[in-house]
Amino acid sequence: MKPPIKVFSDWAISGKDEGMKDNHFKPVMKMIELFENKYENPSIIDAGCGNGWLIRHFYENKRYTNLTGVDGSREMIAKAKTLDNQNNYICSELDLWKPENKVDVVISMEVIYYFKNPKIIIKHIFNNWIKKNGVFIMGIDFYQENEKCHDWKEKTGVDTMELFSSKMWINFFEESGFKNVNKYFFNQKEEWKGTLVVEGFKF
Repeated sequence: MKPPIKVFSDWAISGKDEGMKDNHFKPVMKMIELFENKYENPSIIDAGCGNGWLIRHFYENKRYTNLTGVDGSREMIAKAKTLDNQNNYICSELDLWKPENKVDVVISMEVIYYFKNPKIIIKHIFNNWIKKNGVFIMGIDFYQENEKCHDWKEKTGVDTMELFSSKMWINFFEESGFKNVNKYFFNQKEEWKGTLVVEGFKF
């Protein structure tokens, strides 16, 4: 078993990271719909940006200009910078980093359950990353109700993957200070419960 950052660094080296966009594109596009009509040219942080595919999507398709990708993997950030010299990419542990300026939107796909205590990073994002009237939108496929994912820890060899119910994720957001917390299930199929998306606002 390996730490998450090591596993995803290996993915960047081997090219396995190229599948991240394909696997996550549909639910992430639905996540974008949750905020794109609420803000004009929003400032955005992608928490756990990997190779930067979502930042590039925002820049190329939405014409957003205040974009930052943050990831703990040096290899992922190096690849992101190679693919995109227009936007800002930072290599840092998410729970240690603080942006110089808070943003309107923090978006994160398939990242937060890799923290031993997810509430700590959610509270950190609330306190240090998000402006007043901003939003945090989190998407995850690894959660209690989605039984097809329960063996992922063994399959991926990642040593930290925390499995919680959607209700517990809502609690983490509310206990961290977020208001008007909502949950959605996007891209459902037969035995696949879908991507759990939680959004919370900072007022």
